[in-house]
Amino acid sequence: MKASKSNFARAIRILIVDDHALIRDGMKQVLSDAFKGITFGEAENGDLALEAVSRQRWDLVLLDMTMPGKGGLETLDQIMDAQPAVRVLIVSGHPEDQYAVRALKAGAAGYITKDTALEELVQAVKKTLGGGKYVSASLAENLVIGLNTGTANIPHESLSDREFQIMRRFGEGKSPKEIGFELEINAKTVSTYRARILKKMKLKTNADIIRYAIEHGLVA
Repeated sequence: MKASKSNFARAIRILIVDDHALIRDGMKQVLSDAFKGITFGEAENGDLALEAVSRQRWDLVLLDMTMPGKGGLETLDQIMDAQPAVRVLIVSGHPEDQYAVRALKAGAAGYITKDTALEELVQAVKKTLGGGKYVSASLAENLVIGLNTGTANIPHESLSDREFQIMRRFGEGKSPKEIGFELEINAKTVSTYRARILKKMKLKTNADIIRYAIEHGLVA
């Protein structure tokens, strides 16, 4: 038996950003069954998402973390700059302990993983559209522990967002020139960030970064 559809004061507009069409279609189906009068937009990468955000206003953006080209965190930052009032719910293939805290600090209204039950997607959308933040019980507990201890649990949590973006790209085996092109900065600046990353994470070489990124599931 289907659950009754949720009613909002007006039709809601949701932008789904994911590079897999099947995932976008699945989320549209689930949310269409749960909400009345919903309108969807779609984007398969960060650049197209920003184009969609620049053209019209959205109530909610469902954003993947790992897509070709512009990364999820960078896309999140630029979406928040373009539409500060929009709610962004991260729907990621990465476990919570890898991206959730960083995404929430950057302004996301919630974080769920793609292996979560579909019912949780509906609940997360309801919560974020209602003005709240949505996190799992386990993530909420970890956040409280982090606040109480005041310490980072894993080395990459000590990195700034820009350092984290660059570290992930080194983890994918990219060169300073390739990273600079993607982030629109020069290779010398990338190398400066690399030195900071190695120091903060107590690593020595690019191979160490690649190994770390793979072991912690930070690259696809």
